[in-house]
Amino acid sequence: MSLQTADYDYPLPDELIARYPAFRRDQSRMMLLDRQTQQITHLRFGDIVDLVQPRELVVLNDTKVIPARIRLPDRNAEILLLDEVDTFTWRCLVRPGKSFPLGRMFSIEGRVGAVIQILDEGDRLIRFDRPIDFDKIGEMPLPPYIKRAPEAIDRERYQTVYAMRPGAIAAPTAGLHFTPDILARLPHEFLTLHVGVGTFKPVKAAVVSEHRLHREEFQLTEAVAGSIQSAEQVLAVGTTTVRTLETLMQRFDEIRPGKGVTDIFIYPPFDFRRVNSLLTNFHLPKSTLLMLVAAFAGREFILEAYREAVRERYRFFSYGDCMMIR
Repeated sequence: MSLQTADYDYPLPDELIARYPAFRRDQSRMMLLDRQTQQITHLRFGDIVDLVQPRELVVLNDTKVIPARIRLPDRNAEILLLDEVDTFTWRCLVRPGKSFPLGRMFSIEGRVGAVIQILDEGDRLIRFDRPIDFDKIGEMPLPPYIKRAPEAIDRERYQTVYAMRPGAIAAPTAGLHFTPDILARLPHEFLTLHVGVGTFKPVKAAVVSEHRLHREEFQLTEAVAGSIQSAEQVLAVGTTTVRTLETLMQRFDEIRPGKGVTDIFIYPPFDFRRVNSLLTNFHLPKSTLLMLVAAFAGREFILEAYREAVRERYRFFSYGDCMMIR
């Protein structure tokens, strides 16, 4: 089992990166991977209704993306709000760093902000003179590989139809394919994990085990925890759902309700104790998400599937197609 980061790479033509969503959410293609037979089948996302088994519970992440990117056009700079420290203070990712030295004050849409601390890895603590009105000054934080400015369509489509709890700076993209009709036809429960900045951070270490994953907050209710704990089979929608469930199993040996924080990094080999099937999008080369999927399906099988996806002209990443691994 390889722990070399380079062994989780694959070639991807730039034109296969989806820069806009499909016309309809459920129009996406879906690749079905059978771990037992090592077979690959090409389907449409709408086929998921026929694939979910009678005693299988679909578990989804109901986090809601906040319009957390704030541009400062007068200085060609931007701020990405990561974590709310209090009503006026945020931990932020800034670009370029030289525009945000300690003590720097700036204004945007009548609000005044000041850099009050420079944290590890260059993040800033920025204090504003009033609470942030995201709808007025924020943009949807599209991933950098989309390579375009956010548009009106992104307010709707870079968000799941069941998004309920604001706090994420990236969408749980496996859920973007669901429509209200499809969701209503499946037995399902929701947990919440607020997707953080680590989803954009590449693995720079040559050896996978030397990479440190970011911390993300999660929560689930008592009723949801009981339902997941007692389910005969669990289909996890997205890697964030997997990380939440497997964190709880590692920590408590059961699915417990409440709030928590996870920095679990799942890579081969890994013993999955609650997730039986996984719905996920196609992930970036050498990313922690690809490593998680490789732990679930096997590195060689996943890389074979990605090669076939390239041959079959699947659409990749956040706005792209998906795969179900059984």
